[in-house]
Amino acid sequence: MNIRTLALAGLCLSFGAPAFAHHSFAMFDREKAVNISGVVKEYEWTNPHVWIHVMAPDGQGAPREWSFEMQSVQQDAAAGWRPDSVKPGDKVSIEYHPLKDGSRGGQLMSAILANGQRLGPPAAPQRVFPRAAAAPGANE
Repeated sequence: MNIRTLALAGLCLSFGAPAFAHHSFAMFDREKAVNISGVVKEYEWTNPHVWIHVMAPDGQGAPREWSFEMQSVQQDAAAGWRPDSVKPGDKVSIEYHPLKDGSRGGQLMSAILANGQRLGPPAAPQRVFPRAAAAPGANE
């Protein structure tokens, strides 16, 4: 009976593990900041991370897709982003940390929209998660 209960508990925990999983941002070169301008192809306002995909010309002028990872919906909302901040066809200028492998994309630091509005960087964690910041030991 105890082995069966332990096995069932382990199985239940394994199903919940992906919800707590998170990846590293080690793939971005945080020592570099690069800018690119283009046209929004897609804007994904979803968790665990918001994404913006931009079409920008390469060195020969051919349009290429660039993908930029942002923070969570909650963090980006605290930084001023909204589900309708950009839509396909909007012009945008993005400042980002590039991918270390040279792929087209990176971690979005800030964006300037067609109307001149600047969004980002993501809000400080204490603004997004005030209770966590106030918890004992949170600032250690």
